[in-house]
Amino acid sequence: MQKMDEIQKRLFREVADLHKLPEGAYNLRANGGLAGRRTTANIDIQTKTEKSGIDITIKPGTKGESLHIPVVLSESGITETVYNDFFVGDDCDVLIVAGCGIDNCGTQDSEHDGIHRFHIGKNSKVRYVEKHYGSGDGKGKRILNPVTEVYMDEGSTMEMEMVQIKGVDSTERTTLAELKKDSKLVVRERLMTHGDQSALSIYKVELNGDGSSADVVSRSVARDTSYQKFDACIIGNAACNGHTECDSIIMDSGRILAVPSLEANNTEAMLVHEAAIGKIAGDQLIKLMSLGLTEQEAEEQIINGFLK
Repeated sequence: MQKMDEIQKRLFREVADLHKLPEGAYNLRANGGLAGRRTTANIDIQTKTEKSGIDITIKPGTKGESLHIPVVLSESGITETVYNDFFVGDDCDVLIVAGCGIDNCGTQDSEHDGIHRFHIGKNSKVRYVEKHYGSGDGKGKRILNPVTEVYMDEGSTMEMEMVQIKGVDSTERTTLAELKKDSKLVVRERLMTHGDQSALSIYKVELNGDGSSADVVSRSVARDTSYQKFDACIIGNAACNGHTECDSIIMDSGRILAVPSLEANNTEAMLVHEAAIGKIAGDQLIKLMSLGLTEQEAEEQIINGFLK
C-alpha cells in the first residue's frame, strides 16, 4: 500500500468527498498502486490475477452499505487501464462511489481508463456515483476514458450520477446497459468543458424485458472553444418505456453535437427523446445584474444552478 501525499488527499476529496477513510468497504488507488483497502462481512474485494483491476462481490440481502473505489493520479506520464467487475446479489440496496482525479503538472499526458462491469441481481438497487476532476498547470493532458457496462436482472434498479465539471482535457465516456423484466435505469449526467477540451458521451441502452424502463438525462455547458458530443440510443425490444434528453448551454466559441436516437422493435415500446441547445437567456442575466451582480458573476450563478 502507498502513503498518500497532500495532492492525492485533495484529489480524493474532489472525486469522492473523502476527508477521511470511509465507513464500509473501500479500495483506494493512487498512481497505479493500492493506497488502501477494507472489506466487510458483506462486501468482498479481490485483486484480479490475469489483469489490472478488482472483483467485488456483494452478498445477497446487503442493505445500507457503501463501497468507495476512487482512483487518483498525481504524477505526469502515467497511463493505465483497470478492469473492475461488480457482482451484486439479489435483494441488495447499496451505494457505490467511484471516480478519478488527475493532477498533472508535467509535460507528459496522464490517462486513466476504467472498465466497470455491473451484474445486478434480482430486486436489487444500486446507486452509483462517478466524478471526474482534473487540475495541475503542466502542459501534459488529463485524459479519462471510462466504460461502464450494466447487466440488470428482473426488478432491479440502477441510479447513476455521472459528473465532470472541471479540468479534464479529453474524455470519452461509454455506457452500455441491458435490462430485463421490470428493471429500471436512471442516469443523470452533468458536464462542463472549457478551453480546448473535448468530451464525448455515448449511451446505448437495450430494454429487453416487459416493464423495463430507462431515463437518460444530460445537462452540459460548453465554454471557450471546447467541444461536446452526446450520443444516446435507447432500444426497445419489449413492452417498455424509454426517455433520453440532452439540455445544453453553449458559450463563447463552444460547439455541441446532440445525437439522440430511438429504436423500437416491439409495438408496445414507448420511447421519447428530447434535445435543446442554446445560450444563456438575456433576461436572466439582466435580472441578476439588477441585484448587483456583475455579468460574469451572473453567468456563474446561472451555470451553477443549471448543473446542480
